[in-house]
Amino acid sequence: MNVVYLSSEVLPFAKSGGLADISSVIPKNLNKLGINVIVIMPFYNMVKECNCTIDKTDITFTVNIGDDAKTCCVYKSCLPGTDIPIFFLHNEHYFGRNGLYNYPGTMRNYEDNCERFVFFARSALELMLRLKPCPDIIHCNDWQTGLIPVYLKTIYGNNECFKKTRTIMTIHNLAFQGLFPADCMKYTGLDWGLFHPAYLEFYGMINFLKAGIIFSDSITTVSETYAEEIQTQEFGERLDGVLRTRSKDIYGILNGIDYSLWNPESDALIAANYSYKDLSGKHVCKKALQRKLGLPEKAVPIIAMITRLTDQKGLDLVMNIFNKLLRLDIQFVLLGSGESVYQDFFKQYAKIVPAKVSANISFNEPLAHEIEAGADIFLMPSRYEPCGLNQLYSIKYGTVPIVRHTGGLADTIFDVRHEKVYKEKANGFSFKEYNADLLYATIIRALDFYKNRSEWTKLMRNGMKQNWLWEESARKYISLYEKILRN
Repeated sequence: MNVVYLSSEVLPFAKSGGLADISSVIPKNLNKLGINVIVIMPFYNMVKECNCTIDKTDITFTVNIGDDAKTCCVYKSCLPGTDIPIFFLHNEHYFGRNGLYNYPGTMRNYEDNCERFVFFARSALELMLRLKPCPDIIHCNDWQTGLIPVYLKTIYGNNECFKKTRTIMTIHNLAFQGLFPADCMKYTGLDWGLFHPAYLEFYGMINFLKAGIIFSDSITTVSETYAEEIQTQEFGERLDGVLRTRSKDIYGILNGIDYSLWNPESDALIAANYSYKDLSGKHVCKKALQRKLGLPEKAVPIIAMITRLTDQKGLDLVMNIFNKLLRLDIQFVLLGSGESVYQDFFKQYAKIVPAKVSANISFNEPLAHEIEAGADIFLMPSRYEPCGLNQLYSIKYGTVPIVRHTGGLADTIFDVRHEKVYKEKANGFSFKEYNADLLYATIIRALDFYKNRSEWTKLMRNGMKQNWLWEESARKYISLYEKILRN
């Protein structure tokens, strides 16, 4: 089976979030299971900084973006540690800039994102025509690839290469949809008849993700619970009606984690390695984290958050209870960046109570590993969470999560109230209603449990022994590929 995996970001070449990690590890696991896979992504400036060997190919062509013909130059590398080809589509005008989707250091999107990802979609299809063999499956990810299924059933509908090709659209976060003014239709080359509520039109705008949902052969999202949630008004981001019409074609496939990168037994980025059999190294990591961040080396629980600082992540709940939280005998560590209201809040508290709060406003991969290894409790009170990876990293590192029972958090974190610790399924604490008082009560419940060191150690070990393997996710994708090819 030949699979083309399309993503707007892939680790280690370019990253703004978890999509990059997923787009690196899924192709690797598909390949291990015998799938012939190639990856295609844009050639951003960031790609040049990854210290990877990247070669320019002799493939060059033009694609029409509205009335203009734009040149695409194709570069090639391999996913590190594999022979899986990854192709980069380059046009200096569209991708020769420092940000992926936004102006660097801001939340402001590039004004020409519509053109940029029309170019990406059309260029990806043109590249596939020049590569052999033709794809059986084109696996699209998020709004940046949303036009691919549309093109396959319109402009490229009669092309012999794509006659048997089927498409999957994976939704990683429904909140990001690729919304553009109606005038964007002129860049797509598509018939204006598709600017209709039954197709691409969405409240007077064009919606790239809606396009992918309607025209793809199958739809997946990154946890079973989120697959159900997005078909409700509460979580559907105004696309719940569209999604309900495709309900029989929607599947939840939970993300795994890459244990070659996230494993306290072998992690070279932490102060000491450790395992569920020998937890002594975790104590070393905690002391090292306190020293690094200038916190007193006290035997108090460290509560940590590693997150994008956005409304989605439940930070308003944390702000609401923060004064009460700091009256407790704890330390609080934050790593992340995002909206200024949250950045400023935590930076201010780090100045006021530096012995209790460390606010690290940045993206820092090594520090993320050190925090996972050194903290005691990991906080994820998300408003919604399609899958989540940090709760899975946390349990592997013996850092017990407190989560809201939603999306992938509901599918992976099992509260000690409902699961007996000695049966080894319990691995954290959760609460259901999006409510600051419930979050605080759950933290208090966890801190009380923390005082019983033998029970807490059992809870840590439960999580550390659990495996959330990408190979299982890859098997489910292959099964879905086979199903839609049969149909």
